[in-house]
Amino acid sequence: MSYLDIVDHTSLFEVLRAIDEEVAFRLRAETCWRPGCGGPLHWGRFKRKPRGGPIELPEHYNMRLGLCCGRCRKRVLPPSCLFLRRRVYWGAVVMLVTAAVQGLQKRSASELCRHFGVSRRTVRRWVRYFEQVFPQGSQWQALRGRVAAVVRDDELPRSLLEWFSSTGRSAFDTVVRCLCFLADVTQQCGFLLEIRGIK
Repeated sequence: MSYLDIVDHTSLFEVLRAIDEEVAFRLRAETCWRPGCGGPLHWGRFKRKPRGGPIELPEHYNMRLGLCCGRCRKRVLPPSCLFLRRRVYWGAVVMLVTAAVQGLQKRSASELCRHFGVSRRTVRRWVRYFEQVFPQGSQWQALRGRVAAVVRDDELPRSLLEWFSSTGRSAFDTVVRCLCFLADVTQQCGFLLEIRGIK
């Protein structure tokens, strides 16, 4: 199964949703991190309308798991493997289409745009984000030391996917591990990945 074919299967989203839930439940067990607050955290989910995934996904997959402090009322967003920040498309779609355009798989840009219902301009924006903006951000700077030097900053996310796959993982495992890594939740959900057989 190719990387892009994985996005057409609900099993990818089932695993990513389970990881998001585990991370959110663990964060909810803590208290508000704002200085002097320490209030309890309550659920503050909100609906998203992500694009690009299988149409048969259950409706509750479109809910972004969020938390809200019961004292200061500030919102806390746990890291997510399903959603890539505020982007409209599923995180897996953004990552894999960008990597495909960078040469991960032999698919034309027009074929990718047609299959996932995304414009060429949006794909160019994704490529620019991963190659120029993301490598300079604090999130990548914090993660950079955990991967080998062969992962090139100017070829993200393709070089990151290639590095994860070089350890002999299946395409499915590679995608899940890469999304967990980018969301920085690998340590919190490692046992969940093992239970699901993701090496």
